[in-house]
Amino acid sequence: MMAESYIFLAGASRGVGREIAKYLTAQQRKVKAMLRSSDSRNELEAMGIKVQVGDALDVINVEAALSNGESISTVISTIGGLPKDGERADFLGNKNLIDAAVKARVQKFILVSSIGSGNSVVALSPTALETLGPVLVEKEKAEKYLIESGLIYTIIRPGGLKSEPATGNGVLTEDYKISGMIHRADVAQLVGRCVVSDRTNNKVFSAVDRNQLFGNPTVDEFSLS
Repeated sequence: MMAESYIFLAGASRGVGREIAKYLTAQQRKVKAMLRSSDSRNELEAMGIKVQVGDALDVINVEAALSNGESISTVISTIGGLPKDGERADFLGNKNLIDAAVKARVQKFILVSSIGSGNSVVALSPTALETLGPVLVEKEKAEKYLIESGLIYTIIRPGGLKSEPATGNGVLTEDYKISGMIHRADVAQLVGRCVVSDRTNNKVFSAVDRNQLFGNPTVDEFSLS
């Protein structure tokens, strides 16, 4: 990876995306973030992040953000709209990012999805599926589009998310039947480690806290080193 390259982060204004921003800057990584609104701009710039305002649903915005001079080595996307936001970004926003990443010849794309997407649908209860079903359909479409894009990819599907500090117990597993909880800050650490781990290239993972699994199964942890 070129030392001067940026990591491009979409979804940095809140949730897992904000935790990833904190983790990467703590690791002295150069980060560029695209925000839909400027509400979080000052906070992110104070962290040393280069900010560009743009909507992932706008192809022109996305292409401009990814092709305006900086070398981008990796794109990380955590984007997804809330139902009240109208048109969801889970598929269309990520599709635009993936297309722009291909054009910009980005080396790697890390997509933060959700347990319940794709074959991990078997890990969720009927109640959870009833609630999340429409969202998971969009996330699965984004996953498939990324896999078929030709980009080197890593797809991470976190379990139920908590906002407490990192525990250090977050793990990745290729076992799509696993389900559990995980803290957002632990997801961020796993994503950050995937940026520099070739072992995670072209793989799909579930992300859970090894001590917060549902049903007390044994988790087959994927080694990042």
